[in-house]
Amino acid sequence: MSTPPPRPPQARPASGPEGTETLRPLLSTVLDALDSGRRARGGPLPTGGPPAVAARLRDAVGDVLPEHGDPDALRTLVHALAEGAADPADPLCAGHLHCPPLAVAAAADLAAGVLNPSLDSWDQAPAAGELEALVTRALAHQAGLADAVVTTGGTESNHLALLLAREAHDGGVRLVCGANAHHSLPRAAWLLGLPEPVVVPAPAGTVDLAALHQALTDLTGPHGSRGGLVVAATAGTTDAGLIDPLPEIAGLCAAHGARLHIDAAHGAGLLFSDRHRDKLTGLEAAHTVTLDLHKLGWQPVAAGLLAVRHPRDLTALHDRADYLNAADDTEAGFPDLLGRSLRTTRRPDILKIAVTLKTLGRRGLGHLVDTVCARARDLADLIDDHPGLELYDRPTISTVLFRPAGAADDTVAAVRRTLLTDGRAVLGRARLDGRLWLKATLLNPDTRPDDLATLLKLVEGNTPA
Repeated sequence: MSTPPPRPPQARPASGPEGTETLRPLLSTVLDALDSGRRARGGPLPTGGPPAVAARLRDAVGDVLPEHGDPDALRTLVHALAEGAADPADPLCAGHLHCPPLAVAAAADLAAGVLNPSLDSWDQAPAAGELEALVTRALAHQAGLADAVVTTGGTESNHLALLLAREAHDGGVRLVCGANAHHSLPRAAWLLGLPEPVVVPAPAGTVDLAALHQALTDLTGPHGSRGGLVVAATAGTTDAGLIDPLPEIAGLCAAHGARLHIDAAHGAGLLFSDRHRDKLTGLEAAHTVTLDLHKLGWQPVAAGLLAVRHPRDLTALHDRADYLNAADDTEAGFPDLLGRSLRTTRRPDILKIAVTLKTLGRRGLGHLVDTVCARARDLADLIDDHPGLELYDRPTISTVLFRPAGAADDTVAAVRRTLLTDGRAVLGRARLDGRLWLKATLLNPDTRPDDLATLLKLVEGNTPA
């Protein structure tokens, strides 16, 4: 029998007796490639726009599945991805709720990848399952609720919230949400086979309370909805970071017997801040709350949660698969993890969250929240003082909307695309009050005042006179 050739380090396991020594040189390669890719990019975004970026990546990748492997593939592809990345750690990359992850969280995420526990049965994740239970409860308590489950982010959390509402009402529920609600909510209603949502006006970016009261009155009247109602409020809109009047909405829900879900994917990080947590008063009245720590929590994607007031709601997720949670194993004391998610195989995203919470503490995270909120106020001040720019409103969290004064919407859109194509800055876009605005979402605690001034100069310099 012939002896097979020895496997190269790239084809050896990352764990086990030789795992750490196998990984060490590979990690050095990754770090070097990240650095060289960043230097080749030279800014917050690669230059040239979609065609140029795609062409450079195709050239770097070459044959995706060659006949014989390339020992330099790790260096080549990490460099190419870094060169072609939007870098959320660059202060001029401020277009989206796209945070620069903390180094300690990224390091913890490496450990999760190496150990590779799967949280669908105890014998695949003995410690990770217990860690998840500890951390999810602690985060739920921060929001004034009882328990939470881990999700991939706001979209999955909102979908799960509507599923739990549907099951709590024996399959019959109707969504009532503001026109400012995240697109994932009406989409979740569609996916779950629910009736068309009732959409309440949000003329100033937050739900109109009088309109909500009228909608609930109509739906619960003699000819109204025969099933249950779930009202979805928003704590941190995607467009402007605005927060619905949560206590008042909770009061209307209580008066009309409606279930309350709060999408706090954006705003949940305010819970860590003594200065800003009062903006989330009313969160504790919700039946379910979406939390998302890959926004104002500085986690690598994904790091979402859905918190629940009544843990019994989670029984709707219970499922039985004999190879994962046999009844006799459960009776013998082996935890049943299958009912903690809609997914089966899932990675231990809780580890990076746990490491961050333990390393920084609530005050440390609160300081980061306070810092980015302060930078947003600084940016708003600069815009207010600039005769060539118009500010939408003072920021509620860390999102600032502005536009060149007197510019048409087509011009605003063109300015943004020019900055993206040139690789100079990443700004988002939002349509409010019937006009298009540039959106700066400040999630980088290291952003300095002169970075903000540079961002505004770039907008001004690319706006036609």
